[in-house]
Amino acid sequence: MIDKDIVKDIVVDYLGDGDVFIVAVRVSTQNSIRVFLDGDNGVTIDDCIKLSRHIEMQLDRDIEDYDLEVSSVGVGHPLMLKRQYKNNIGRRLDITTNDEQRIKGRLVEVQEQGVVLEKDKPEKSKKKKKEPDTDTDAKVLIPFEEIAEARVQVSFK
Repeated sequence: MIDKDIVKDIVVDYLGDGDVFIVAVRVSTQNSIRVFLDGDNGVTIDDCIKLSRHIEMQLDRDIEDYDLEVSSVGVGHPLMLKRQYKNNIGRRLDITTNDEQRIKGRLVEVQEQGVVLEKDKPEKSKKKKKEPDTDTDAKVLIPFEEIAEARVQVSFK
């Protein structure tokens, strides 16, 4: 089986400190290699093609056959790196914490220790009397170590 760390080293060496960066590398037991990229200014098809060719030049199919796919992380993929959070400031996130609490809101800041969300207003019930909003525009700091999963919410409005 092809070693995931070897593939990761090949990718990191090729990409260097540019605006395209590695998010994840997965290698199955059947040598199906998946490389997921993101970029400060997006990822183009050309970026994926060039990296794919570079990886193919480094690995020898005669020694060990493999299937290779290089792609951008896409909209539905959870955020995994601090760098990805910075690229999504101003967008709405749906965060699930380690204790399974869900927090939705607009990402306003990325700090060293975590992210700051401007929480969504709670849903109002039509049966209740109108009460003043005490939680409107509440900002909350969520430490990175408490985030189990964070996804960008796409709006089609």
